[in-house]
Amino acid sequence: MYIGRFAPSPTGPIHFGSLVTAVASYLDAKHHDGIWKIRMEDLDQPRVVEGSDKAIINSLHQHGFHWDDEIIYQSHRIDIYQTYLSHLNQQGSTYFCECSRKEIADSAMTGIDGMIYPGTCRNKKLDANHHALRIIAKDTFITFEDKIQGSIHQNISKDFGDFILKRSDGIYAYQLAVVIDDALQNINTIIRGADLIDSTSRQIYLQKNLSFPSMNYGHIPIATLNQKKLSKENQSTPVNDANIKNNLIACLKFLGQDYELIEKENTLTNFWTTAIQLWDISLVPKIKTIEI
Repeated sequence: MYIGRFAPSPTGPIHFGSLVTAVASYLDAKHHDGIWKIRMEDLDQPRVVEGSDKAIINSLHQHGFHWDDEIIYQSHRIDIYQTYLSHLNQQGSTYFCECSRKEIADSAMTGIDGMIYPGTCRNKKLDANHHALRIIAKDTFITFEDKIQGSIHQNISKDFGDFILKRSDGIYAYQLAVVIDDALQNINTIIRGADLIDSTSRQIYLQKNLSFPSMNYGHIPIATLNQKKLSKENQSTPVNDANIKNNLIACLKFLGQDYELIEKENTLTNFWTTAIQLWDISLVPKIKTIEI
């Protein structure tokens, strides 16, 4: 059975870019008679805005989304992440790192998604005292077929280097937590924004190291305004829950869907029924950004 998810960060109310991702992941799951779950990715507690999780959930509810299973919060799963991290440590797949960002910037090459850590601390045998924990990035080639963007080929060592699994401030890294959560929630298909497409190879690499099953991926274009990604950090305007139908039609247009029949539906229930029936992922633009 298809099992998908939507995993917002509760750092503010939902904006158009997040709503587009919710719509795409929901429609793809329900079009395949699948399950759709919600997970709050609130590991980075200093960035969490109090009450924003409830605002996001309320907005989704107002827009007619129906999710399956209980909503889980990453901040409640710290012990689980540590268990799997300990497994990687026992495998000899990780090491502690004391390098500052400046030290890395002074000696690192630029990769696909930021600086490639040069492995300075690989053989230092540091302890956990206020040090980041990195995974050893072997010379491994990762290939996956994205449902929207097509074939992706990346080398973990050459394109990313030894990436962080736990920060020096004790916060577990997104790459680790998302892989563990997706596996334990039995997620098998992930539809999300193209800003995360370069995280996928690292996540597949971690899946292999943890003996987790592989996933299917589809990365939709991200919405930009003045060439900047819509995000809570950029103070993007929250969606107006008084304009439900207009918001959803705008999402369908953004996703390249044939919305004219859907637009004629006079109830939210009928809107979703028709939208689910007519969903066609092949119509989603095969680009990484769309200016709105």
